[in-house]
Amino acid sequence: MNKTEFKKMSPPIPESSLLDSDVMSRLDQLNLLSRKILNGKINGEFRSNRKGRSLELADFKNYTVGDDLRFLDWNSYARLDRLFVKLFREEGDLSLHVLIDTSGSENYGTPNKFRYMQTLAAALGYIGLVNYNRVKVSGMDNRISSTTGFLRGRGRVREMLSFLQQLKPSGVSHLSEACRQFVRLNRDRGICVIISDFFDKSGFESAFRALDFGRYDIYALQILSPQEIDPRVHGRLKLVDVEDGDVAEVIIHPPLLARYKKQLDEYCLSLSKLVTRLGGTYLFASTSVPFDRFILRQLYQRHLFK
Repeated sequence: MNKTEFKKMSPPIPESSLLDSDVMSRLDQLNLLSRKILNGKINGEFRSNRKGRSLELADFKNYTVGDDLRFLDWNSYARLDRLFVKLFREEGDLSLHVLIDTSGSENYGTPNKFRYMQTLAAALGYIGLVNYNRVKVSGMDNRISSTTGFLRGRGRVREMLSFLQQLKPSGVSHLSEACRQFVRLNRDRGICVIISDFFDKSGFESAFRALDFGRYDIYALQILSPQEIDPRVHGRLKLVDVEDGDVAEVIIHPPLLARYKKQLDEYCLSLSKLVTRLGGTYLFASTSVPFDRFILRQLYQRHLFK
């Protein structure tokens, strides 16, 4: 049996409504980085004596069904006509947590804000899984409402995508409570990407302080629709909060719109400053920007990938 025959045993991942084959082929070229020390070691730099995955060969074992075919030793097979799997000394095991805001306010805008966030989460999870990182995707509103548990390997991509597609935006957001619960439930350090509009009446500061206390490598992705960034409305309107039902009657006129844009800029700037001060990375995107451009350019430039 040769390498080509082994590759045929691993069928390609089918397209989903979140990721198509062209996008997945481009994401295959990326791997995750973490700036911070994970579990006392810098990922890829320091090695322990436990057998796992890194660049330092530790031993061999007989191949059994289910072993990762990438680590087959073809030289041994050519000499002995037997299949062996390479074992490596373990590097700092990288965990990726993706938190996606599923509160009611995310179901807004054209293109739809929540759909954009789902696709971003799918792309990030895909990169982690195909590079054999530990990946956990969780939905949150005023708590951690659902989670995949830790997944690893290309074979779990379909499960991750199915989880994301089943998420529905509803409920009231409470970032602080959700992040505190997340830290209580997840003691392992790693990369934590939180995807949200960060519109929360309770504020966002204590949420990020909780993540900083957990010593995560924080990435905050703020996603807004074009209608939120530059609203094209005027006249007398009744505004209803989609989460808690609060009602406000206002008369929209140019000075009020200018004031709104100024306050929005200040709000986003305060979020950016807080995340940066805590050693994290803040990125902003409008849903009018193609998500793959956001992934392949902005996140790559901010060193989430290599």
